[in-house]
Amino acid sequence: MRNTSDIIEQYLKQILQQSPGQSIEIQRNELADRFQCVPSQINYVISTRFTLEKGYLVESKRGGGGYIRIQRLQLPRQGELLAHIRESIGSQIDQASAEGLIYQMTEARLINAREAALLKAAVSREAIAVKLPLRDEIRARMLKFMLIALLGTSAASKDS
Repeated sequence: MRNTSDIIEQYLKQILQQSPGQSIEIQRNELADRFQCVPSQINYVISTRFTLEKGYLVESKRGGGGYIRIQRLQLPRQGELLAHIRESIGSQIDQASAEGLIYQMTEARLINAREAALLKAAVSREAIAVKLPLRDEIRARMLKFMLIALLGTSAASKDS
């Protein structure tokens, strides 16, 4: 059985998908009433599952007419994707950011669940058992080269 946070996340993703601009504005209290939960649970879902690393931009306005705006960021087109990967990873990347990027690629259906699981395992702190900051440097190089290998072939085949 799915928990309330999972249900709220799925609901928000569904209405985001149906939104023409991949952007929605919600009232936290109205959403809490709809799912019969406390407003802080809505905050929890948004702050943990709709992060920039996962491909979402969240803006909130507090007060009487307050709202929360969630916007799904679009990944660059295939031709620009490899450059985006090189730039967004940089020379170091922490585990949370790496997993967020992997999640973003999975959500965009650029990699499948099996590939995502392999990438996560390869860049985990358990697999790269060295001290920081070297671990983040190794993780960045590994993730960058693995994603380029995975997406470079699909980018090349989709461009031709």
